[in-house]
Amino acid sequence: MERFFADPLLGAAAPMTSGVDNAFTACPVSPEVIIATSTLCGFAYTLYSYYVTSQAPFQVGKREDSDKEMPLAAEGGADVKLINSRLLKYAGLITRGALSFLYYEYICIIIFALLFSLVAGSALGYLTTTERGILTVIAYILGTSTSLLSGWIGMRIAVYANSRVALKCYDKLSAGFSLALSAGAVMGFSIMTLALFSLTSLIILYGVYFESSMTPGQQTITKKMFECIAGFGLGASTVAMFGRVGGGIFTKAADVGADIAGKLENDWDEDDPRNPAVIADNVGDNVGDIAGMGSDLFGSFAGSICAALVCCAQSPDLSKHSDYMMFPLVLAALGLIACIFSCLINIFCFSVKKDGDVELLLKRQLTLATIFCTLLVPTCYYFLPATFAVRGKEGVTWYHIAICCVNGLWSGLFIGMIAEYFTSGTYTPVKRLAVECKTSAATNIIQGLALGYKSCVIPITLVAGIVYINFSLARFLGISVGAIGILMTLASSLTIDAFGPITDNAGGLAEMCLMPEVVRERTDILDAAGNTTAAVGKGFAISSAMLVALGSFGAYAQTKQLIDAPMIGAFQFMGLIFGAVVPYYFFALTMESVGVAAGQMVEEVRRQLDEKHAAGVNGAPDASQDDCDSCIAIATNASLYEMIAPGSLIVLSPLMVGYLFGAEMLASFLLGAVVCSATMAVSASNTGGAWDNTKKFVKSGGLKEMLGENYDVKLHGKKSETHKNAIVGDTVGDPLKDTSGPALNIVMKLMAMVALVFAKSIPDEGVIQLLVRRMS
Repeated sequence: MERFFADPLLGAAAPMTSGVDNAFTACPVSPEVIIATSTLCGFAYTLYSYYVTSQAPFQVGKREDSDKEMPLAAEGGADVKLINSRLLKYAGLITRGALSFLYYEYICIIIFALLFSLVAGSALGYLTTTERGILTVIAYILGTSTSLLSGWIGMRIAVYANSRVALKCYDKLSAGFSLALSAGAVMGFSIMTLALFSLTSLIILYGVYFESSMTPGQQTITKKMFECIAGFGLGASTVAMFGRVGGGIFTKAADVGADIAGKLENDWDEDDPRNPAVIADNVGDNVGDIAGMGSDLFGSFAGSICAALVCCAQSPDLSKHSDYMMFPLVLAALGLIACIFSCLINIFCFSVKKDGDVELLLKRQLTLATIFCTLLVPTCYYFLPATFAVRGKEGVTWYHIAICCVNGLWSGLFIGMIAEYFTSGTYTPVKRLAVECKTSAATNIIQGLALGYKSCVIPITLVAGIVYINFSLARFLGISVGAIGILMTLASSLTIDAFGPITDNAGGLAEMCLMPEVVRERTDILDAAGNTTAAVGKGFAISSAMLVALGSFGAYAQTKQLIDAPMIGAFQFMGLIFGAVVPYYFFALTMESVGVAAGQMVEEVRRQLDEKHAAGVNGAPDASQDDCDSCIAIATNASLYEMIAPGSLIVLSPLMVGYLFGAEMLASFLLGAVVCSATMAVSASNTGGAWDNTKKFVKSGGLKEMLGENYDVKLHGKKSETHKNAIVGDTVGDPLKDTSGPALNIVMKLMAMVALVFAKSIPDEGVIQLLVRRMS
């Protein structure tokens, strides 16, 4: 960790130089100061956003700008006391259900993490050294713990804010928008700040333990240190896997069950309080779309930095100086500062004046963050030597790294925009699906699948181009830095991603609590904008996952000296095929789990309604707390049980391939899994997103513009046969876009991270390879 070393000629400490032809220009501010400053700013902005959220009223009462009570009773005939009582009831049910699920899910994750830590520590300790095993397990546990905390923070702020956003939307649309954005910022900035703080702290602690690391002539120790630190990324990705799968199964089992039992069988509205599955659906928005998503992107952020650090340690020039080794963290820290500035400008310089401004402001925030990050990237000049070598390439310069970072930064934004084109009701693809709904649900589904497959071409081609450029400039370090570039805007992206589920919950509460129609109309405007920007977020997550996976793969390949390994061979071909199969089997397991749990949910709703009719109850009264608890219990039990098999498959399969077939086949296995997972994730997410917005397009009367005089609201509007056909497509697409599709992001990252952490223990020739060689 020493920044200076003894100069034999001067007999005193002299500044460290790069050891290459051109030394770097020292920055007047050290990396540690930049990281610490950005971390403090991140925590401060998180607290500020929480303070803004906490000042909003929880119940109907006084307006902030008036001494008069909110005139709910006068507008729409609403009863203030009734609204308050129902708000307490339903908001309480959602909070209690979300906390209950997260409690049991976290118990399962902690048990798995402890067992895996024991096995991993023993395996690494036996096959390498005890020191490596212990240090890797410590990093793994820290990554797991921080990721769990990130998911919990996101879920808590979401359930805290949903009712407050609903009430703010009665006041005015802009008030609801600002509050939802502040609540989302609590999640976005807390997660990025926690990741930066915990990973930097771990590096400092391990730097103290490995006292001679990051000094000249100590590259072996430096590599060992950062290979152990990679356990942090593995821990974060492990939580992300179970959080995404478990939360995704919960939310879509409840959503599909609620749609079938409510909309299709009983002709109820979206959040009808008579439907007991609606509460489970709203709980699912928090545990899946908030907690699961937070853990997912936390894992991407941690994984990208860990992969870049391992690649830096492989460089004889970068590994000799702490400034060089810390530059991936400096990039992330500068990204956090850029996100804070973009949020402040968006809040204080712009406001919502009409409905269309909501979506514009959300997109503007992400665009501003991308621009500010681009302006800060050239600071690489101060933290890298003028020229240096990486594994497989000489003469890499600081501006090569800057180009790699900017490539990743803008590719994430462009891929998000492409996803928006294929999934937004503003553009042609979704409008075509809406027209197909006139014919039947089958034609809607056929065309929707075709749309998803077509939507893969441009994003995957763009990522392929980025990979080519970055690899040409700086080999696998360039790919890893590209992943960091995408994730520099993580805080802003997560803020926008959390905006959607919060406003969706707010709309559900507005309807269940019998608030005036104007409240639901305003929350729907916010939710629609959130759905559009969610497509951008999904593209952002997929592109970052691909580069993180390839960066981690590169770090594994360098650790195992596989840079020039042949790709043609019997075991290599077999590895590619096995790797391509795993995502399909994983996809099938998660889809099947949603189908089974949704079926149980529908049967439970039917049972409850039959019992009420048998008891002579006229009509269908509002669902009771016991009714809602039964549906929540079904989703909870199903998701916790069903998440074990797919999660274990992804964690254990790389280890089985590595130990049985060797390091080269594992490399082929990882490449096959990454390519297949990427194309499937894009296709599934865009297909499901397109079907979702097709349903909303038809419901809002969007076909009127397309059909003109032939439009008939009874045939083509809300609750028509066309609308029901769109609902069927949306129901089929729910697990695609919110369970199986997003979980494939983690399949890519987690498998590569497992290989990286266990790289030193994986043999060049596996057990089966040795047997085949002896028999031949």
